[in-house]
Amino acid sequence: MTANARGILVVGPSWVGDMVMTGSLLRMLAARRQGPIDVVAPAWSQPLLQRMPEVRRGFLLDAGHGEIGLAARRRLARELHARDYAQAIVLPRSFKAALVPWLARIPRRTGMRGEFRFGLINDMRPVEWTRSKPMIERLCALGLEPGEHLPDPLPNPHLRVDPAAQQRLMERLGITGSAPAAALLPGAEHGPAKRWPAPYFAELAQRFRAEGFTVWLLGSPKDAATGEEIVEASRGAAINLCGRTELVDAVDLLGAARVAVSNDSGLLHIAAAVGTPVVGLYGSSSPIYTPPLTDRREVLYLDLYCSPCFEPECPLGHFRCMREITPAMAFEAAMRLSP
Repeated sequence: MTANARGILVVGPSWVGDMVMTGSLLRMLAARRQGPIDVVAPAWSQPLLQRMPEVRRGFLLDAGHGEIGLAARRRLARELHARDYAQAIVLPRSFKAALVPWLARIPRRTGMRGEFRFGLINDMRPVEWTRSKPMIERLCALGLEPGEHLPDPLPNPHLRVDPAAQQRLMERLGITGSAPAAALLPGAEHGPAKRWPAPYFAELAQRFRAEGFTVWLLGSPKDAATGEEIVEASRGAAINLCGRTELVDAVDLLGAARVAVSNDSGLLHIAAAVGTPVVGLYGSSSPIYTPPLTDRREVLYLDLYCSPCFEPECPLGHFRCMREITPAMAFEAAMRLSP
């Protein structure tokens, strides 16, 4: 049996967008190796892993975000040790992320320099932490052998849409019909600086509605109040689905949309991975570092002197990076993608 046939364990990240973008690494590994690929990931991401064709199995790490959870890591490591992996690739840079592969005695444990984990990681890669290059290049570099170069282009992530689940979901939500759907994604983690103003989404919804689109607002329960604000300001031009679906449902709903307009968020990257044309709205974050990984995209970014700041709130108080991206600009970009 070759080393590759023994398989690879990937320790995945803790955020939705990062997990989706990890699909580029998984696709690269699948194209280059014969063995299966398994992923250790939090509970919320397990349904997403089932939509990644490259993943044989997802393993749940039953420890909260930020917790050491040593007992849970030991239990998982015992299960993984029996599977005889040839290599583990640890994507997070934390000490605790490297514990499970070490406890599982996986012989080759690849990762970046990070948080006091010499010995836990025995295939240390001197990859610099920088936001001036795409994050996905840093992740995919961990899948290379010494002296190898990244493929050009890198494969885009892919999430599989389940047509039967999609139909059941749309019937349950009462959103079946023949009109094309525009998905508006008003949420984003890490503070309001990443979020386009709700009144702008409302005006955009009205523009789509005037062109014959059905408009869906998608997001988590945290976004439900913003969704209601958009519905009210748009005079009912949008349907608020925020908080009414699970994360995996977003895969199927976004797969049914004609176009999506989104802040830099996990749902933006899901939309890109299912092949839906996306308009990405960037202000405090960088479209170089975390772009939508699809060829069917338009990015709206003003590249102001203060952008990207990566701050949760505008440190200068003017929020020009998002306020000066107008609904007309977003609508025109969407129409270029979906005439």
